[in-house]
Amino acid sequence: MKRIPLWGAISLLALVACSPAEKQESETNRARLVNPMIGTDFTGNTYPGAQVPFGMVQLSPDNGLPGWDRISGYYYPDSTIAGFSHTHLSGTGAGDLYDISFLPVTLPYKEAEAPLGIHSKFSHEDESASAGYYQVRLSDYDINVELTATERCGIQRYTFPEANSSVILNLKKAMNWDFTTDSRIEVVDSVTIRGYRHSQGWSPKQRVYFETRFSRPFDSYTLDTTSITTKEAGWLGTAYVGHFNFKTTEGEQLLVTTALSPVSMEGAHANLWGEVPSDDFDLFRARAETRWNEELDRIAVKSPDRDRLVTFYTAMYHAMLAPTIYNDADGRYFGPDGKVHQTSGWTNYSTFSLWDTYRASHPLFTYLDPDRVGDMVECFLNFYDQHGALPLWNLHGWETDMMIGYHAVPVIVDAYLKGIGDFDAERALEACVTTANRDDYRQIGEYKRLGYVPAHSDPKKWENWSMSKTLEYAYDDYCIALLAEKLGKKELAEEFYKRSQNYRNVFNPAIGFMQPRNEKGEFIPDYSPDNYIEDICESNGWQYLCSVQHDIDGLIELIGGDERFAQRLDSMFTYNPHSAEDLPIFSTGMIGQYAHGNEPSHHVIYLYNKVNQPWKTQRYASKVMRELYRNAPDGICGNEDCGQMSSWYVFSAMGFYPVDPVSGRYEIGTPLFPEVRMRLANGHTFTVLAPAVSDENIYIQSVKLNGQPYAKSYITHDQIMSGATLEFEMGPRPGPVWYQE
Repeated sequence: MKRIPLWGAISLLALVACSPAEKQESETNRARLVNPMIGTDFTGNTYPGAQVPFGMVQLSPDNGLPGWDRISGYYYPDSTIAGFSHTHLSGTGAGDLYDISFLPVTLPYKEAEAPLGIHSKFSHEDESASAGYYQVRLSDYDINVELTATERCGIQRYTFPEANSSVILNLKKAMNWDFTTDSRIEVVDSVTIRGYRHSQGWSPKQRVYFETRFSRPFDSYTLDTTSITTKEAGWLGTAYVGHFNFKTTEGEQLLVTTALSPVSMEGAHANLWGEVPSDDFDLFRARAETRWNEELDRIAVKSPDRDRLVTFYTAMYHAMLAPTIYNDADGRYFGPDGKVHQTSGWTNYSTFSLWDTYRASHPLFTYLDPDRVGDMVECFLNFYDQHGALPLWNLHGWETDMMIGYHAVPVIVDAYLKGIGDFDAERALEACVTTANRDDYRQIGEYKRLGYVPAHSDPKKWENWSMSKTLEYAYDDYCIALLAEKLGKKELAEEFYKRSQNYRNVFNPAIGFMQPRNEKGEFIPDYSPDNYIEDICESNGWQYLCSVQHDIDGLIELIGGDERFAQRLDSMFTYNPHSAEDLPIFSTGMIGQYAHGNEPSHHVIYLYNKVNQPWKTQRYASKVMRELYRNAPDGICGNEDCGQMSSWYVFSAMGFYPVDPVSGRYEIGTPLFPEVRMRLANGHTFTVLAPAVSDENIYIQSVKLNGQPYAKSYITHDQIMSGATLEFEMGPRPGPVWYQE
């Protein structure tokens, strides 16, 4: 599929200065600065609908057609809406969910051949969205639809014309990887229905239960059922489609409130009446906005540029769409062992895109939502108890086994080292070690025996991503070693420190790159780091070269010292062997071989600090922030990946980034705003000041911490938590190196 490069693209919305009214809004109602349309075009794969922070419900429109561009259900260039469903994934490459889909229509409705089916046209001129709210007019029926949400409930308000109208609940419709295996709709009374939808897709056995309350009785209804053969041979399920009919008057409003549960219809009933006991759309919209302001107010940014403020606060918003709450209000949830479990003083979460989010999203949560971080670690440990291993990429209670590594480990270790949560560290270490020692899982046994994951020449033994697995395992092993050492387990720490050096075993000094090796110890033939091959996960040899976040000094030594390493970085950012049409779908946001649209590259910009050339970090970080993140539908240059793309931006815009997420160090880049104040859970405020920063003044001339000259290339977690003030003097040309390595 041809991809249009974003590099150098002009924003659809011109950069304009804030008016006095807009300036006041930016300081009092940051939720109104959020533009959920950002990322709905190009490869962002975000959805524009209504959700509260980390909410179980993601109520959003679906265009009704399958395809990569519609992975989140919605694609900005489309012109149809075929339903408003209650579950979506934010910016992943996985086409799943779209559960409990409603569509209001007037009769006769408009129906196309499958897969689109019943639908309506719409226009972006009749569409709006902000944090916790979405609105669109269905032009074929002249019905205005508004959406808002609580944690477990989606609230829809339909404004009808005078007509014979119907609200269609379609539990049969599925898109992309999703497949209905069974469903049910029960009519409880004239305003209440309930049921469930079971499905297979990326999540192997997803179960969603619901109860829906209409704000007035329906006049009549029909339930259509179709037998479906599931992917499990010999089992027949039932697909339900319900039509709930209303004779509406001009301007009549109908509220449709739906609660979800991972456990049962009874759980959905309790969630509905516990969270939305009244039919008052405006009340719950205001509460959703308040919830978002509580989260967004944790970082106060000042800027004369409204578009930059919108981009920043939308990035914060995207960072807090996932992971998602996954338990009923009474604490019950569905576990990976197929059983119902009960929380005790903590909230259960799901939708962990850990290959992506361990890098910046989870470190960001340690400042924005440390209490949630503690709960997330508790989730991991309970998942381990129920599944036998820590989660890799779990979704709606199940492990998808997507991607590689065991990246729950750095999230756990970072939390422990920062003193977050009250989880049992010994139990956590056991879970980490057991997960890292599954010899029959993803070639871990061979990794331990050979010191690397082999690229098998025998097709019967072959698995993909061998080189990437080696590097990802090595990083996670380092994190385990840190935790073991902290807990006084000296021998265990030494074992895993040794394993963390396995990255050296796939480094080929003859070419100066990481290179896959076969089971005989031979580097695979005909290898070029330019090429995208099956032994490298969604990347090439350039992009995975620096995936050694825990030992950059060791990598520099392997490559030949500071000068050679700097030259290699220069080449990475300037070498363009392919046209955009030749690149795979995940290689977007390209600067030379640097791919900002995919996660393995995300820390690389900051590595110039390690070779005393920080002005290059500043140049490229500024370029990415100013040109690849924009207030426009195509304003994210790659898959959002459950918040990782946006978390990179939030950290980088503040002027620093966690190259090694468990180190407690944040490499200094370049600030985007003249003033940033991060309000911390301990009551302190961490401040970043750069009064002269501008599109020209992107280079740091000097740095002060608490008013004193500062001589490090990084700041620390302890400095942030102390409420320090970091000051940057900025200029239009590279300044002197202010730090001493």
